[in-house]
Amino acid sequence: MGSERFERLGWKNKLFDTVNLLFLLILMLVMVVPFLNVLALSFSSGLASMQPNVVLFPAQFSAEGYKTIWESLDLWRPFLNSTIVTVVGTVLHVLLSSLAGYVLIHPHVPGKKGVITFILLTMMIPQEAVLIPLYVVNKDFHLINTLTVLVLSGLVSGFSILLMRNFFMGIPYEIAEAGRIDGAGDFWIFARIYLRLAAPGLATVSLFEFVGRWNMFTAPLIFINDSMKYTLQVALKSIIIDTSSVSSNYLVTTNVKMAGIVIAILPLIAVYPFVQRFFMKGIMLGASKE
Repeated sequence: MGSERFERLGWKNKLFDTVNLLFLLILMLVMVVPFLNVLALSFSSGLASMQPNVVLFPAQFSAEGYKTIWESLDLWRPFLNSTIVTVVGTVLHVLLSSLAGYVLIHPHVPGKKGVITFILLTMMIPQEAVLIPLYVVNKDFHLINTLTVLVLSGLVSGFSILLMRNFFMGIPYEIAEAGRIDGAGDFWIFARIYLRLAAPGLATVSLFEFVGRWNMFTAPLIFINDSMKYTLQVALKSIIIDTSSVSSNYLVTTNVKMAGIVIAILPLIAVYPFVQRFFMKGIMLGASKE
């Protein structure tokens, strides 16, 4: 009886593994095939890319789409704007979130529970609900149509603060006490001990913020009216969806549109391998702390 039971369990496990594998393969195809289609069309000639077919390899290999969108449509300017906003915003976001998380791990901070409760409440408010007040405030500070308003948008978040707090709580508090006995100040302890030991947390927050800022669309659409300050996503929207705003005498072919999409994706693909090993560890550790 026991051997038959183990055989049935083994058969069920194999069936589950097979179904799971098939599901993952289907999921991979759903994600990979559209990307390969975009990549193939971006390297096709203008005429070949206009054909109504799903292609996985360029029919007529050509890089004219990239040349057109980079030079004729001046995509380099919104690309530069997005790079500035993303890099500066991510660095400041990680620094401020880390500082706030470091403060909240100290046991004798006055009103710490109330502050944590308030941070949790901010995570329940959708961003769309505060867009009008944010627009009014930024207008009063004369920040509309500047890259500064995009850097300041979402500069801190409750999620990042609590995630960094969870990482710092995993570091023995006795290490900080030993540093204070040796005469080290809080900033030295924060920079030399906590930031170095919380590298997975920094990588996790950095990746989330980098992806979010690079793909930022709502804030630039509302706060930016000057085409010279457009970010990459807003510029691609003008090229891919509203082609009439590009030029009434210029036909934006499919290979040009797909080239813009590939250019927008490349930085994300380039950054992920460098933080991937920290990211997976960071997600597990950050979610398991009390």
